[in-house]
Amino acid sequence: QVQLVESGGGLVQAGDSLRLSCAASGRTFSNYAMGWFRQAPGKEREFVAAISWRGGSIYYADSVKGRFTISRDNAKNTVYLQMNSLKPEDTAVYYCAARGSTAAATSGPAYAYWGQGTQVTVSS
Repeated sequence: QVQLVESGGGLVQAGDSLRLSCAASGRTFSNYAMGWFRQAPGKEREFVAAISWRGGSIYYADSVKGRFTISRDNAKNTVYLQMNSLKPEDTAVYYCAARGSTAAATSGPAYAYWGQGTQVTVSS
């Protein structure tokens, strides 16, 4: 079992930056690939970014490529999502997820463990 707790969300203006953190506890964090997903009101959950167990493989949704950066610190059991040049359409609840595999994945069902989410609101 892995427990995930996100933090770092908030209300910002368009063009601002935020860094989300996801602290993991439980099983050995470094054995898990991690992902970030988001869900806007009235929309389905969508993939944002994913990182393999050592960070060797990273994937991004086209909508955030070049603006968001995923990273992880296995010594701190934490994965990060640096979000730059934020847009109003980035407004959503952001979820951290872990999967019991070292390989990153872009599909939500591939992840077994999920955090409670953190709200990101970008005003225009």
